[in-house]
Amino acid sequence: MCFLLFATFIQKVLLSPIVIIKCRILNRQLQRPLHSNLTITTPHHDYLMFSALLLSNILLFQAATSKADNATGSMRSVSWYAGWHSADFPLSQVSWSKYTQLTYAFATTTPDVRTLSLQDSDSELLPQFVQMAHQNNVTASISIGGWGGSQYFSTNVGSAANRTAFVKTVAGLATQYDLDGLDFDWEYPNRQGIGCNTINNNDTSNFLSFLQELRQDSTGSKLVLSAATSLLPWNDTSGAPSKDVFEFSKVLDFIAIMNYDVYNILSPHAGPNSPLDDTCAPTNDQTGSAVSSVKAWTDAGMPTDQILLGVAAYGHSFVVPESTALQSSSSINVTNVYPSFNKSAEHLGDKWDSPGGVDVCGNFSGPSGVYSYWGLVEAGYVNKDGTPTSGVAYLFDNCSQTPFVYNKSNQTWVSYDNVQSFALKGEFIKNNGLGGFAMWEAAGDLNDTLLDSIQSAISTSSAKSSPVSLAITVGSFL
Repeated sequence: MCFLLFATFIQKVLLSPIVIIKCRILNRQLQRPLHSNLTITTPHHDYLMFSALLLSNILLFQAATSKADNATGSMRSVSWYAGWHSADFPLSQVSWSKYTQLTYAFATTTPDVRTLSLQDSDSELLPQFVQMAHQNNVTASISIGGWGGSQYFSTNVGSAANRTAFVKTVAGLATQYDLDGLDFDWEYPNRQGIGCNTINNNDTSNFLSFLQELRQDSTGSKLVLSAATSLLPWNDTSGAPSKDVFEFSKVLDFIAIMNYDVYNILSPHAGPNSPLDDTCAPTNDQTGSAVSSVKAWTDAGMPTDQILLGVAAYGHSFVVPESTALQSSSSINVTNVYPSFNKSAEHLGDKWDSPGGVDVCGNFSGPSGVYSYWGLVEAGYVNKDGTPTSGVAYLFDNCSQTPFVYNKSNQTWVSYDNVQSFALKGEFIKNNGLGGFAMWEAAGDLNDTLLDSIQSAISTSSAKSSPVSLAITVGSFL
């Protein structure tokens, strides 16, 4: 009787919604249904077997959840590590204990579905990256695609034969480097990205079929699978954002909405790089934000707790005339959040920016004007906490909830994030029940200034989770 009462107690605990959510990775490792270890036949004969299985589950459960407890409790704390920046930001400088997952960028698609390229990402560093992640109990993932690496996604998943071959390719990559996860950064299904990507009306449905097949693979079933996404759900066959992406939630552990580059050097005018909200902006400037993108994805069926908010440890700069940026020449306040800028005046960002060159499509592109957070400090625009230095005009916009600075001496207008805006994003994540955040990129921060801000806000904000989103999420696991 005592054993049966104990078993009943364990069953109730293990089947609680919180534990079901945390057991997701565990059960993929076990590769059997959630309830399989809780079927008790005869208390006396099976006591030792049940106890052994229970102990095994507890140990595996602790291993599976300890990564999630690394930084912010059950929240995912994710960042990308760009191998090409390792000289300035070596692996030894990564604050591993503050992350649950680090994602190596990038493996890029090639014309041959059987191969992926690590040519531009320091492939020799990848084994060390994985080793250090594992030493620190952090999930080691790799991102496939990216802005310049998504050319052949469409053909790689465009037929049943290619999907099977591509599953073998990505699973082989994970096995070769002992990776825990794969992150798919397809920019973008059924929508042009860099300019020369192959696209197909069925890209999104083909992507889903590929992920479903990957989940059935003996290697893929054990991996943490994620996707970096645009602000709106991937396009359906009509070219409009999909209205139903729920099936993706069954095969992906999470998505990371890339809520950055909303305004950049290719935009018709300047604006917030990573707005928290745009519903309060002028109608013509409501081009996307954390608020609107999360709503778009959840309306299409993606459970809230499987959504990570993408955040930026960098800003975009533009050459803006003083008369457009400021109310007067003596003003110390930026007054225009959406100014026109001089498109012919090329402006270099920090030392990681380049004067330009030929992209993968064979087209010449100039400097991006991007400043990493440390670059803004190094350039003398802001202090370490992101507040403006003396003589630099400033504005914290109450709609986008992001800061702007303007340097009159070189007419440089910058939209960026600071301690205040990252804290507000952290509060948004916690109060809306999101799964965490994903920051591009770890090397862009300065002494974890932004990272500490968002994590502190997530840890201290009052939770206001939606019972509806919780019910949807639990249902998807059963």
